[in-house]
Amino acid sequence: MEETDQMPERNKILITGSSGMLGIDLCQELAEDCEIIGTDLLTSHTSRVTSFFKSDITNREAIAKIIALVKPDVVIHTAAMTDVDGCESAGEKAYKINAEGAGNVAGACRSAGAVLIHISTDFIFDGKKRAPYTEEDKPSPLSVYGDSKLKGEEAIKKEAEEYFILRTSWLYGKHGKNFVDTIIAKAKTEKVLKVVDGQVGSPTYTVDLAKAIHTLLDKVTGYGTYHVSNSGSVSWYGYAKEILRLSGSKTEVIAISSKELDRPAERPAMSILDNSKFAGFTGYKLRDWKDALKEYLPGDQ
Repeated sequence: MEETDQMPERNKILITGSSGMLGIDLCQELAEDCEIIGTDLLTSHTSRVTSFFKSDITNREAIAKIIALVKPDVVIHTAAMTDVDGCESAGEKAYKINAEGAGNVAGACRSAGAVLIHISTDFIFDGKKRAPYTEEDKPSPLSVYGDSKLKGEEAIKKEAEEYFILRTSWLYGKHGKNFVDTIIAKAKTEKVLKVVDGQVGSPTYTVDLAKAIHTLLDKVTGYGTYHVSNSGSVSWYGYAKEILRLSGSKTEVIAISSKELDRPAERPAMSILDNSKFAGFTGYKLRDWKDALKEYLPGDQ
């Protein structure tokens, strides 16, 4: 890598949502190389932060004051309202957090001269494409959650100067509620599980996503939007079957349609992301989702 592509001084990192599932893994991933400052609505859940600020990203003045005080080299914005169905019934709150909040952080980064790394989602797409989505594909969200996250991307492009928007998918990790843990818990009390087979995507382990984000810290060019998820794809039904197989459970899984499940928010039928742009830019390719899942699940495989 050429000298102009590196900036080793970028070692002061502020993470919004630092008490969340991805936030905690980011703190752990970056702590050896960086000074980590956490900020969240909740109390800090990790000892890997140098300092912690309780804050609300929807308060523009408050988050700007924190970022101005800290003077971070990079802000990694993970804070969001991620309850997809909950966003449908609390739309005003979703837009305030996911769209307006993202703009607040972006504006503060511009004023402080910080690079912004923002986490977005595959749910900005409608799932009608029959091939992996590239960064150039036109978004068409089906839900309030997806639309609020898209509005957040638009706010960042308007407010920030130096930014990376990272769209990822189907996150799971050890520090938050996720599909893997839910399936294992249900399998302990239920003999048969009904899981949707009509939605396909790429489960992404937060540990792997944190490693991918780490590769961006020395980049001083190439700002823009990238897709970043574990490799491979699967339906929720196939995902559940693999979770139970690896955990040794004998619980039966039955495939059902999205219509049968009848959830408040519509999901894209196919939201696989094409990660080739990120891999070409960083030289880092996330492993296959099955390999990541094997590492995540405890006990004998």
